[in-house]
Amino acid sequence: MNILIFLSVRSYRKTPSTFYFLIISITNIIYILINLISRIVSTGFLIDLTRTSIIWCKARLSLIGVFGLISFTCSSLATIDQFFATSPNVQLRRCSNIKWTYRIIFLTILLCILHAIPCFIYLDISPSTKTCLVTNNAYNFYLSLYSLSLISTFPVIIMSIFGYLTYRHINLRRILIRESADRQITRMTLIQVILVITTITPYGIQITYNLITTGIYKDTDRIIKESFSLTIISLLTYVYFVGSCYTFLISSSRFRRAVKDHICFWRRRAQVAALIYPIQERIVFRN
Repeated sequence: MNILIFLSVRSYRKTPSTFYFLIISITNIIYILINLISRIVSTGFLIDLTRTSIIWCKARLSLIGVFGLISFTCSSLATIDQFFATSPNVQLRRCSNIKWTYRIIFLTILLCILHAIPCFIYLDISPSTKTCLVTNNAYNFYLSLYSLSLISTFPVIIMSIFGYLTYRHINLRRILIRESADRQITRMTLIQVILVITTITPYGIQITYNLITTGIYKDTDRIIKESFSLTIISLLTYVYFVGSCYTFLISSSRFRRAVKDHICFWRRRAQVAALIYPIQERIVFRN
């Protein structure tokens, strides 16, 4: 639904923040299709292609890394853009520019793809355990640091700081932007900040705990508890990838109206057809 709304409403396509939201929505859907569905098939139907197909083993985790990183990066960039867009300083407001947004997104996608190349290289199916894993220990340690920094810590810190500064700008310019569409976009961005912080922070804490306890002996009971905790936290992160539409519906009346218009499109079309058809019949009858 997000993709449909952001593509169909011209002002959304031409606004930097909402264009970031469009990219976020696209990457989130792809992430869910690749990650969650494969987990459901693996757990529910006991069909795990990562154990049998070397291509899928490499492609799945590499693509998850690419689209996950693009999504979190664009969320951070959308918050930074709103800081510029709501600034009282004219020079800073000029930094919120759709042409620059296109270039930044292109560069972001390119860097994320390049970043995932080593993951594709080092992933392999273990001959002994028949599981898909990283064969290089140094890169495996880097992935833990990457998950802690680029996926959790940096986005949360950046969005918290610029979200707070944006909120201050709103209070300073409350009278100027009270009734404008820009204020609703800003509200959408701030709700997105809250969504990221609440869903990703526990994941960062879990990664930190795993790094600290690496090399410590763990009995079976502790391993089971940690595995259960990781499952719950992983499910919580999915809330970020599927929750954007609901946060936009909550925060923006304009977005709700656009959704309603698209949902009722076929009903309106049927009503128009019902009105036109009797008129045509009367015209034919008179002729």
